[in-house]
Amino acid sequence: MTDWPIFDRTSKTFPLYSRANVGEIFPDPISPLNASTGFQANLEPGWRDAFVACGVWDHNLYDASVERNVLPAFGSYLYINMSLMRLFGVRVPGMGAEAVDLQYFGDMPGIPSYESEKRDFDDDPAYSEKAGAWLMNEVLLAKDLAAYDADRRTVLDIRSQRPDVATLSDAALAERITSFNDVLRGLFQRHIESSLKSGVGLGAISQIAAAVGRPELALTLVAGIGDVDSAGPSHGMWTLSRLARTGPVAELFDGGVEGLDARLRSSGDPRVAEFVAGLDAFLGEWDFRGPAEWELRALTWSLRPELALHTVDRMRGVSDEESPQIKNAERVRQREEATATVRELLAGDAEAGGQFEAALHAAALWLRGRERSRTTAAMLIHELRLPALELGRRGAEAGHLDAAKQIFMLFAEELPAYLADPGSFTATVRERERVYLEMFDLEPPFVVVGDPPPTSEWVRRSGRTHTAAVAGETIQGVSGCTGVTRGRARVLLDPNDPSALEPDEILVAPITDPSWTPLFVAASAVVVDVGAPFSHAAIVSRELGIPCVVSATEATGRIPNGALIEVDGTAATVTVIEV
Repeated sequence: MTDWPIFDRTSKTFPLYSRANVGEIFPDPISPLNASTGFQANLEPGWRDAFVACGVWDHNLYDASVERNVLPAFGSYLYINMSLMRLFGVRVPGMGAEAVDLQYFGDMPGIPSYESEKRDFDDDPAYSEKAGAWLMNEVLLAKDLAAYDADRRTVLDIRSQRPDVATLSDAALAERITSFNDVLRGLFQRHIESSLKSGVGLGAISQIAAAVGRPELALTLVAGIGDVDSAGPSHGMWTLSRLARTGPVAELFDGGVEGLDARLRSSGDPRVAEFVAGLDAFLGEWDFRGPAEWELRALTWSLRPELALHTVDRMRGVSDEESPQIKNAERVRQREEATATVRELLAGDAEAGGQFEAALHAAALWLRGRERSRTTAAMLIHELRLPALELGRRGAEAGHLDAAKQIFMLFAEELPAYLADPGSFTATVRERERVYLEMFDLEPPFVVVGDPPPTSEWVRRSGRTHTAAVAGETIQGVSGCTGVTRGRARVLLDPNDPSALEPDEILVAPITDPSWTPLFVAASAVVVDVGAPFSHAAIVSRELGIPCVVSATEATGRIPNGALIEVDGTAATVTVIEV
């Protein structure tokens, strides 16, 4: 595979595709190297394995006429096959295609109904029976995350044995870039399994809350659950922000974030040294975290510390009373209160009470599992990123590449030829990079039915216009976390530039991945263009204790920056108070 940009064939049997959910992980086009090793090369087979492990079908269901059934790329943007996701919902007892739509699509326009694509073989009692056994034994009765903890130990061991890439030969670097495929495939399989399981758990909780007449409690019941890996950096950055509020560290921050890392490290003050030691410990633990961190080409916090320091700088202005720990404690109180309410409403019905307890445990367990597997995979992807950057650095130093990051414009199968004659690829990677960077300005269709339109018909982000919302206008979305707050909107399109977010402002973003998470600490609420109760923004908002509305269509285009808005996470509305 060396065709560029990547346009995979579509399935005639399973024709519905969406950017839902995958857009959180991959907001940008996938690079050639990542598409052929690391991420896409392992997530597609891992995802197929996960569906089969859930008992909903066997491998022979997949469409042999297409290379990627589950996770194709159109214009190098990744899509999820929602026909297969809906079929999963159909075959899992008590779920259904509509529940899948809510959890993954949220409330997005232009989505065809399931009935319009239903196939004769969708309903299959034999597979539903197998899926029912999986639901009971692997989801509702699961006790722990032992397999996920084992994955974490495996990856931590790989990280602890990381060689000094600067000492490796070019051939050894190329070999390391294409290593760990057997580990990655398993990691991705378990990530998808946990994603499917957490969706089932959330669905069960929602059904029970609705059945007792308290549907608004559904999300509160899974708030403040603790031990959510993606919330970890927020706590680490919060500790650093407290050290940076006064004294010589604060003075250095006051000089601006540009060049701050170098200034901190050149200071001889012991209080600054204490901060740098804390920063290094943080970067050592979270070196792999950053915008679009599952993309090999992405720069993470350890490669560009200013990304993390920007967020620490914003946190400095947040009062101690707004700490993640205090907000989380309030969410824990609300969750426990909601749990007691539902238990009381189910008193006297032992069967329903048992179902509630099982669903409550499963929802929390698999939400943790989803974030753990996602984080573990990001750790291992970083182990591929580092040797690739070193190989690219050498290529740039020798004049074969314009910059180190051009190495990501190679496909994995081209690495041997590149090592033999790197100069023969100079023009190729230069042209691929030109096209790659142009793709960033194209907005991929959120939904594709059948064949995707050519990129010439895609909307350009730079030329897109929106009708600004006026005072009194309300945008309806989907609840990600309950609660009501008012504040000034801060519209951010990129977590690389968080400096504009001031404490207590409301973050309005197109979509969020884990690199956005620390910004949530300074924000009083979060509004996201796309997403669902299952999405990253919703999970982290519930953990940190701030109202969240997802699937607020075109919020970043319609809400004026600086406007006073009210976010009602319970009603899932965003109201413009004044502009």
